[in-house]
Amino acid sequence: MIRILALIALATAAGVAAFAQVTQGSANADFAPAFAEQTRAPALPSSPISVAVFADGLDSPWGIAPLGAGQFIVTEKPGALRVIDSDGRVSAPLPGLPDVAAQGQGGLLDVAVSPGFARDRTIFWTYAKSVRGGLVTAAARGVLATDGSLSEVRDIFVQGDPARNGRHFGSRIIPMADGTVWITTGDRGAGDSGTLVQDIDSTHGKVIRINSDGTVPSDNPFVGRAGDDQIWSLGHRNMQGAAIGPGGLWTIEHGPRGGDELNQPQAGLNYGWPVVSYGINYRGSDVGNGQARAPGFEEPVYYWDPVIAPGGMMFYDGPYAEWQGDLLIASLNPGGLVRLKMEGGRVIGEERMLTDVGRIRDVEVLDDGAVLVLLDAGEVLRVTPG
Repeated sequence: MIRILALIALATAAGVAAFAQVTQGSANADFAPAFAEQTRAPALPSSPISVAVFADGLDSPWGIAPLGAGQFIVTEKPGALRVIDSDGRVSAPLPGLPDVAAQGQGGLLDVAVSPGFARDRTIFWTYAKSVRGGLVTAAARGVLATDGSLSEVRDIFVQGDPARNGRHFGSRIIPMADGTVWITTGDRGAGDSGTLVQDIDSTHGKVIRINSDGTVPSDNPFVGRAGDDQIWSLGHRNMQGAAIGPGGLWTIEHGPRGGDELNQPQAGLNYGWPVVSYGINYRGSDVGNGQARAPGFEEPVYYWDPVIAPGGMMFYDGPYAEWQGDLLIASLNPGGLVRLKMEGGRVIGEERMLTDVGRIRDVEVLDDGAVLVLLDAGEVLRVTPG
C-alpha cells in the first residue's frame, strides 16, 4: 500500500513571477554566462505537491520505465532487473541478462521500452561490460515475456577503447518510433586530459545514434566521412540524463566542480569537454585552456555552478498546467528534483523540490500527471503536483 509521506501546499500564488535566484551557494568559477539566464535563472514559485512512497526495498536502482497496466521495469546497479506492480510490489530478479560489470559507477544502468512494446515486448538497457583491456559502456535489447523471462538478448552497441577504471559510463538510452536509438556515453573518468572525448574515432563522451538492430542510420553526421559513424555529437563529459522534448533530443551531463550542462545536441557538433568548461577541476585547477568558451564549441543551453549532479530527466506533458512543457531533472548532489521552466528553447526559471529525500537517480512522468522519482536509497516516490 502506498504510504503518504508529505503534503506540501505552499501559499505562493501560481503564475506570480519570482526574481530571486534559487538558493545554491557560491560559484566555484568566476565565468560570466554567454547570455542572460544561461545560469542561475530566477526562482520559480514553489509548487504544491503531495509525496508518497510507491515502492521500496530496491538495491541501488538506476533506471525506471513504464510497461503499461500500471507496471514498471527497474534496473538495480549491482545487476538485477525487476518489475514493480501497480500496487508497489517488487518482483524477483528477471532471468536472462548478460553478465554485468558492477564496478565503481558501472553496473546495470538505464532501461527503456520499445515504442511498440505492447506489440513486440522489446526492452532496451545499458550496462557496464567487461571486455579485454577493461570496461566499456554497452547497450542491449531483448524480448520480455509475460512470465518475466528475457529472450533474444543481444548487444546492439559495445564501446571501444576500454578503460580499467569504474567511472563515467553515461548512460541513458531512448528508443524512437522511427527505429533509431539514442545512447549517451561518458568520458570514462579521464578528466581534462581525456583526448578520446575530442577524438571522432572514439565513442567516449559522445551522443550515439544507431538503429535498433545495431546498424548505423545513413543520415548520421559521420557516415561517409572520417570518424565513427555511430557518433551524433561529441565533447561531452558524463551524460546521465536524456529526454525527447521540443526540437528533439536533450541531454544533461555532469561537470567537475561546477559546469553541469543542459544541451540540445545537434548533428556533428562539438560541446567542448575537456577543452572548455564552465567549471574547474576538483583539485581547483583550470579545465583545459581555462576558458568557458572558444570558437568551434557549442554553448550549453543552461549550466549550474555549483553542480546539481544530474541523473535522469523528462519533459512534463501531464495535466498540471503550471508544469506543462517544463523539464524535471533528478539531482544526486545536493539531491532533490529540479524543475526548469522553458520558453523558446531557453530556461526562464528554476525550482528545487524534494531537497530532503536524498539522491534522486531517475524521473518518470506518468499519464495521470504524477511523477515517479527513483532514489539511490532504494525507494520509488510518487509525486503529484497541485
